[in-house]
This record gives sequence, structure tokens and C-alpha cells, in this order.
Amino acid sequence: MMTLTPVLLALALTAAPAEPIKVGALMSITGPASFLGAPEARTLEMLVDELNKKGGVGGRPLQLVVKDTGGDPAKAISFAKQLIEEEQVFAIIGPPTSGETMAVKPIAQEAKTLLLSCAAAEAIVNPVAPWVFKTAQKDSHAIVKLFQQMKKMGTTRIGLLSSNTGFGKAGKEQIAKLAPEHGIQIAVDEVYDKAATDLTAEVTKLKAANVQAVLNWSIEPAQAIVLKNARQVGLTVPIFQSHGFANIQYVKAAGAAADGVIFPASRIVVAEALPEKHPQKAVLVAYKKAYEARFSEDASAFGGYAHDALGILVKAIGQVGPDKEKVRAAVEGMKGYVGTSGVFSFGPADHNGLDVDAFEMVTVKDGKFVLLAN
Repeated sequence: MMTLTPVLLALALTAAPAEPIKVGALMSITGPASFLGAPEARTLEMLVDELNKKGGVGGRPLQLVVKDTGGDPAKAISFAKQLIEEEQVFAIIGPPTSGETMAVKPIAQEAKTLLLSCAAAEAIVNPVAPWVFKTAQKDSHAIVKLFQQMKKMGTTRIGLLSSNTGFGKAGKEQIAKLAPEHGIQIAVDEVYDKAATDLTAEVTKLKAANVQAVLNWSIEPAQAIVLKNARQVGLTVPIFQSHGFANIQYVKAAGAAADGVIFPASRIVVAEALPEKHPQKAVLVAYKKAYEARFSEDASAFGGYAHDALGILVKAIGQVGPDKEKVRAAVEGMKGYVGTSGVFSFGPADHNGLDVDAFEMVTVKDGKFVLLAN
């Protein structure tokens, strides 16, 4: 039997570690969309750390390469090219905004690099691009959920506000498309600047039109301004928001004016209130506890989108190995994946994998998110 000399033994013990699997992340950590990108970047950092402590994926560590886009589509394009061409990442998670995602969608598609977006707009996955998926629920499903709630409340005539962003524009189009079939009339339709600091003029127009409710569609801090200004001008009707309201910071910013707001949300904002047997409860509570313990801030639906994107990617790699084509196919064929945003079942014609039931209707009571009682 051959015995190893001390030199050969030392070489054997210091064999090169397994090559890492590089995962790119396009995140708006700074700038106007930082409330989206920052918790998503922190979530990825936490999950990659946890995963690597357990041995990585198939014995290979994950290496996270994060680029801060500042919420700028031009920067997202530049960084996407950098991640693909220079860093040669296996896949990209993000961006968190719809405008940025639409800008990088053709780049990922052409490079045959898996893109798992954390943004909401329908156009990200419709039409389907083989290499592009998303983990945020669809705008249309959120709108249907809102219209169903309005019907229960006898609301038929609304005033619509939306911001001049990719998310705002996409939502406005879907609302206009879906309103007639749900018996909803849009009496007033106002678009405002995403950086608006006073929306008194817009909410005054809604009040003058005697609308039965207000629907605001945006993801920016202006959501809180809508609430404050509406109450200041004496608009007392119900105010509905998009799923982009699922950040407790907006409630804090609006103060008492936020009470009674109704919106569809990822179940993470009401995780503890879910029945014990709910299929998502264990996943939601585990993520929420880990995130809040590590970062000393409330977990949000937005961080959850990144949680699900990484989880889906890791599961696919675990199933078929680090082969780009096989992983893409594995994601497309994945069924029953339990995430924070819902239970995902993808298909060749569905690169979102969620339905209307991925949302829970939520309201604000005494400064907290609570399940809406029906």
C-alpha cells in the first residue's frame, strides 16, 4: 500500500475547495426604491450565509454578487451585462421594480441566463420569455381581489390614483381592463409623480366627484401622502391600496390616516394570525423570525420575493445540478413549491406560478396590519 509523504498529505488536505456557484442580484439598495431592494438584498445575504454554513448546494457554496441599481433602469441594464459577461453568473435575482425588470428582460433572454424577478408587473411574464420568471404576485390577481372586496362592500364608483412608474402604469392599464367585467366605474383617473410630496389637488378632485372609494396604485412613499391628504380634505370613503402597500413603514408615515386602509397582501404581514394548518405558515414564520432577529426590522413582502426566488433556484439546482438549461426547465416544471408569496406551480405558459389565492385581504387597525374580517 502506498503511503503519502508529508508533502503529498499536506497537498491532499489542502485540495482546492469546490468552485462556488455565482448568483447575481440586481437590487435597488439605495434610491427611491430602496424600501424594495434593501430588504431583498438583506434577505439574500442571510439565506446565502445560512445555506453555505450547511454545505451549499450539492457541495458547492453559493457566491452572491450584488449590484445596487439605485432603482435606475439604465444602471440595471449596465449591471445585468456586467453580471452576465464579466462575472459569468449562473442566474440573476431581481430587479425589484417593474421598470428595471422590463429593461433587463431581453438581455437575460438573449444571454440565456435565468432571471428571477422580484417585481410585480404582468408584462414581465406576459408574453412569456423562456428564461424570465417572477416571484411577486400578478397585478391582475391583486386587482381582482380588490374588486371582489369592493363588490362585497357595495362599491361600484371609484376614483383612481396611480404613480408615473412602471408599476403604476401597468396597474392602471390592468385596472381599466378589468373594471367593466367587475361592475366598477372609474369616475376620476389621476396620475401623479412618483416623488410627489403633496397630493391635495388630486384627492380634492376625487372628493368633488363623489366617489364611493379611492384606489391608489403605487409602490412609493407617496402612498402615505395619499392617505394623509385624503383625510385632511375630508374624504371619508374607504381607501384601497395595491399590494405595494405591504410595508409597515407606510403605515407609520401616514399615522392615524392609515387606519382602515384595505389592500391585498402576501401573507407574511399577517403570518402569526394564519391557522396552524395553513400550508405557508411554517415557511412564513421561520423567515420572519430569522430576518427580524438578524436585522432588527420588520420583515416585508418585498424581502419575501427574494426569499422565494433564491429558494426556487436552489431547489432546481439541487434537483438537476448546476446546468443552466436543465435548471431553467426544472423551474418551469416546478409544482407545489411553498414560498412566502404563495404556493408556486409553474408551467410553460405560466412563469409566475401563483393565482388569486396567493393574496390575503388585509387592513390597518391601530397602526398594525390585521386580517380583514368579512
